[in-house]
Amino acid sequence: MLDWFIDLNPIVQATFAGIFCWAFTALGASLVFLFNEVNQKLLDAMNGFAAGVMIAASFWSLLAPAIEHAEAAGYGHWSFIPAVVGFLVGGIFLRVIDAIIPHLHIGDDRTNAEGVDTNLSSTTLLFLAVTIHNFPEGLSVGVAFGAAAMGLESATLASAIVLSLGIALQNFPEGSALSMPIRAQGASKGRAFNLGQASALVEIIGAFLGAWLVSQVTIILPYALAFAAGAMIFVCIEELIPESQNNGNSDLATLALLFGFALMMTLDVALG
Repeated sequence: MLDWFIDLNPIVQATFAGIFCWAFTALGASLVFLFNEVNQKLLDAMNGFAAGVMIAASFWSLLAPAIEHAEAAGYGHWSFIPAVVGFLVGGIFLRVIDAIIPHLHIGDDRTNAEGVDTNLSSTTLLFLAVTIHNFPEGLSVGVAFGAAAMGLESATLASAIVLSLGIALQNFPEGSALSMPIRAQGASKGRAFNLGQASALVEIIGAFLGAWLVSQVTIILPYALAFAAGAMIFVCIEELIPESQNNGNSDLATLALLFGFALMMTLDVALG
């Protein structure tokens, strides 16, 4: 059934995967047409689940292939270097972006906006917060498909597809978590939906760029894989985990994180 997809260029595969991830965000955002607000307990559980998925994906789909590729490239006992360097640079890069681009985390007051001072509305700041954290997810998908084309044992097409599925699943609640607060601030349902789905368009761009970069400059592959992992871990620790723990549902959110991690680990090992 997937023969047509398998035969595609990895850059095209990655682009399709980015569209798939975006579609789940759009589906989540479309809930604004049915409900006026998101259930906080459900949102905390889904944030925890998303964090678990991304943490597991960061290792099995990104860091492990990065180390394997470095070993195959002749790094020997120093095979950890590309993974360490890429991982730290990925996290630091996203921290710098966080410090520069004004944004507001979901559930925070306007006075808690991060980044440079701005007069942008709370709606725009919420949109920017989700958008800047969606880019590394798309990038990780693209790099995974690019790595699969290199024939690494731990970086298969199946593992890239599983990574895309995991990110898509956690995008669904993210779409509704953005569109509903925007609606609550007075925006129309149509505008709330459009902003919710548009926040994930950067995933398509990131997926394309990730696959294109590693296909053009193969030497950066282990660094790119680890870079994506570092950026995703930063998002988990800086955003998803704190947001899941601050509303009195910490036990539920923690269990959801464990379940998300276990599910992603199972899918990646069993299918990858």
